[in-house]
Formats: sequence, C-alpha cells, structure tokens
Amino acid sequence: MGKTAEAIAEGVSIASAAARLAIRNRILVETIAHDEPFEVTAFTPFAHDTLIGLAEEQEQAADLVKRQRKKAWGKFTDPDGTHDYRDRDMRNLRRRRRQYAGVAHALRRMADDPHVVRTLIEQSRDAAWGDVEANLQRRLRVEGMRPELDPDYDRMRAARMQSIRLVDLPRLAAHKRHQDEGETDAAPAEPVAPSPRVSGVDVSELES
Repeated sequence: MGKTAEAIAEGVSIASAAARLAIRNRILVETIAHDEPFEVTAFTPFAHDTLIGLAEEQEQAADLVKRQRKKAWGKFTDPDGTHDYRDRDMRNLRRRRRQYAGVAHALRRMADDPHVVRTLIEQSRDAAWGDVEANLQRRLRVEGMRPELDPDYDRMRAARMQSIRLVDLPRLAAHKRHQDEGETDAAPAEPVAPSPRVSGVDVSELES
C-alpha cells in the first residue's frame, strides 16, 4: 500500500469515528431524552446524511487544494506564510488533493451501502449503551457509598470533624440556649438534634 492509499485509509477511519460519534449522540437524544424505542431503520437517513456531509467536507478540501496548487504554479519566491505555497509545493499539493478526493469517494460508497450504514449504526448504538451503563454505575456507586467504602473517608475525616466542632455544634448550642430562655420565636430554623449525618459525617464519629 502506497503513501496515498495509507493516507486515504487513515482519513476514512477518522471520518468513520466522527460519524459514529454523531450517530451515538443522536441515539442518546432520541431513545433516552425523548423516550423512543431504538430501531436501526429510524437512524438510517441520519447515518447516510452524516457520511455524505463528511464526504462533502473532504471534497471542499480537495477543491481548496486544487486552487492553491494553481496559485502556486510558477512561483519561485520565498513564501510569506504557512499556506503561501510555491512551485516546489506542487507535488505535495497534488498528493494531498488525491487524498481528500479518495476519502470523499470512499465515504460516498459507504453511504450508499446499506450493510455498511447498518453496521455503523449498530456500533454507535453499542457505544451509546456503553455510555449509559457507565453513567448508571457511577451514579449507583455514589448513591450507595457507605463510609467504610469511601476511599477518601479517612483522609477527609479530620476536616469533617473540624466542621462539626466549629459550625454545627455551636449552632446547636445556640439553638438550645434560645429554647432554655423561652425565645422560641427568635430561634433559627435549625434542627434540635443532629441528624444521623451532620456535615456528611456519621454521628457515631463524635464518640471516637
């Protein structure tokens, strides 16, 4: 495989990844946010149009390089910038244009192949479900976390205890004084006793 063919294959691979990302996002929106059932056929037009759109981008890039090549022909002076090409750049520009055109042609063939489009949608669906599963697992870990399972629990215990001593306990003591003095109308809207967890700490920590 020559350098041009390798570049085309790499370009197709990158474009395919971009297409899968776009289709994955569409699946997430349609099936989860809008609570719609997943059907491959429902995403076929979007997948086809996505590939065509990527092909058109490559064709536009090829046209730009063609114009740059024409502009560079016969120029032998020093360039003024990165994209100020000269006659010595003609060969590279010609190769680059073939690469862009080759990627565009491959993407259009993919868009016209129902099997390729279906495979692309199924891969995007698997990626979307993987994202959902990972998010659910993270949420379950957070909501179901117990102190003894929290890897940062011991490290942050001192800070939490200081917060209780400097904030929660003085607040509770002030509230108790208001009650003892009969000034219940002026008492702040604070609980009379600490809840099972104060400032994110088990009350049992106060006994240790």
